[in-house]
Amino acid sequence: MPTRSKTPSLFEYFADLPEPRIDRCKKHALIDIIAIAILASICGAEHFTEMEEFGNRKEEWLKSFLELNNGIPTHDTFARVFAALKPTAFEERFVRWVQAVATATAGEVVAVDGKTARRSHDKEAGLGALHLVSAWATRNRLVLSQVKVDEESNEITAVPELLRLLEIKGCIVTVDALNTQKEIAGEIREREADYVLALKQNHPKLHAEVEGSFAAVLKDENADGAIKTSESVENNHGRTETRRCWSIEAPGWITGFDGWCDLRSLIMVEARREIKEQQTTELRYYLSSLAPNAERASQVIREHWGVENSLHWVLDVAFNEDHSRVRVGHAPENLALVRKITHNLLQQEKTLKRGVKTKRFAAALDDAYLLKILNLKTNDS
Repeated sequence: MPTRSKTPSLFEYFADLPEPRIDRCKKHALIDIIAIAILASICGAEHFTEMEEFGNRKEEWLKSFLELNNGIPTHDTFARVFAALKPTAFEERFVRWVQAVATATAGEVVAVDGKTARRSHDKEAGLGALHLVSAWATRNRLVLSQVKVDEESNEITAVPELLRLLEIKGCIVTVDALNTQKEIAGEIREREADYVLALKQNHPKLHAEVEGSFAAVLKDENADGAIKTSESVENNHGRTETRRCWSIEAPGWITGFDGWCDLRSLIMVEARREIKEQQTTELRYYLSSLAPNAERASQVIREHWGVENSLHWVLDVAFNEDHSRVRVGHAPENLALVRKITHNLLQQEKTLKRGVKTKRFAAALDDAYLLKILNLKTNDS
């Protein structure tokens, strides 16, 4: 038997997970099942059968830091455990680990956005697809947390629950137009963070008033001192995109001004795209608790879209999340969290200058590299 090494620090955060099984079903230690699932996911496993296969192929190596008193769990065991495991308990330990890994940064943009695992539905059982709201720290490049949206509800009720899980003091929280709600703005400020909230026609009167405020200010020849502006130009693959941003102080007369907690500025972004002879222009509006500062506002808004490119797109392309057919019990939500643990680990590993898929392939080939990914230093180290 190999000499047992120190347990990788990640697993220590999940060692006290509440046991979801009755005594006679505890053939394998819960932490061993969790550990193999995470390790297998790093190496490219997407299903329970692949987790079992990974374990069988790596059994002697795994025994260097796991108990495995009864060998490798079967795929049925993985499926039963992840279906029974309480997601809130799993999530709590995930958040605790992320807080140890993340480096607190003043002004960090935390983008909150939802995503549906499209093939997780079960029409025969009357189950809709799993929809999760996640918080993405753009500078740390870490998923901070996730919350499931109940089928009888929507993101508006899930976002405050998500925010209450997070340590976001001093951060800037961004949300899409669906979640531009007074209650969410209030929750963000209660957490001692600032907000930048996208504004669309779901608030028709407010949208019209904000639109009119900018039209009036831009028309006023004496408004130079009242409006902050910023412009950037980007050329990429034959496309030129010019972004112009304006930021003004929020007037006290706009609809529901007092209800939008600490509202200080309004933001307008014009995105003009030119591809060959074609040109399109889009105007977007935002509410913010930040003081008027167009350059800062433009940067925050651009960072928000990192949740799509750096998280959701990667989960679909590198992890095939949209094709997952896992449906039983809590398994879809728990496996989504395993993918996010894996994503965080791979984002933080900087020595291999490759994409996520290549890093997963390298980890499958090289146990030393797999351990390098796993033994991410924490702030507790």
